This record gives sequence, C-alpha cells and structure tokens, in this order.
Amino acid sequence: MDENDTGSAPYRTHRTSGGAIVVTLRGEIDVVAAPALAARLDALTSRPHPDLVLDLRPVDFIDCSGLGVLCRARNRARDQHGRLRLVTDNSRFLRLLRCTGLTDVFEVRSRLPEEPAGPVAAAAG
Repeated sequence: MDENDTGSAPYRTHRTSGGAIVVTLRGEIDVVAAPALAARLDALTSRPHPDLVLDLRPVDFIDCSGLGVLCRARNRARDQHGRLRLVTDNSRFLRLLRCTGLTDVFEVRSRLPEEPAGPVAAAAG
C-alpha cells in the first residue's frame, strides 16, 4: 500500500523491515522535493534509537539540497543513538558520494535488509 503516491512527495512508502523503517524514495530529490522529505525524515529521526533505511534505487536525480537532507537525517539518527543506511546500486550516485567525500559518512548497501515475514505495515505519518 502506497501511503504517499503523489507526484510531489519524494517518498513512496515506508514500512518495517528487519526492525528498520524503510523509506523508498523516488524521482528527483532536489530543491523542490527536499523540504517535504526533510520534514518526514526529521519526524522519523526524532525517536530514540531510530533505525532508518533509505531505498534510493528508484531515485533518478539528487542535487546538493538532496544530499543535505540525507546528511541531516544521518546526523539526527546518530544524535539519537540510531543509524541510517542507504540502499543503492546506482553508479552515478556512488560516484557523487565519492566526489563529495561522503563515501565513508554513509553506510551504503546494494539491497534492502532482510524482508519481513509478515505483511507490509505502513507507518503513521
């Protein structure tokens, strides 16, 4: 079930997977989409010990404002003694992380953590 399946929302779904909140992003994460995404990630990283996974595989483009949102979410998760992981296999995005010196800042994986055994649950939001 897609909780936010509108053209303006940069995220499509979020669900619990292996104990983590998985947020699947899509489209362009740019100066237009960044404020809505930042607000959602701020809410998800405000809880103690957040375990957040951002699935970036459907993302077509990300600019510096999008990178800023990712950095902010990572810092907020760490401040709450949690973690933030990125899922991508996009060579352009991985190159962008290298060029900006962010390769060692993020925990990047090519696939999602273990999928839940039960049905997908949408988080309140």
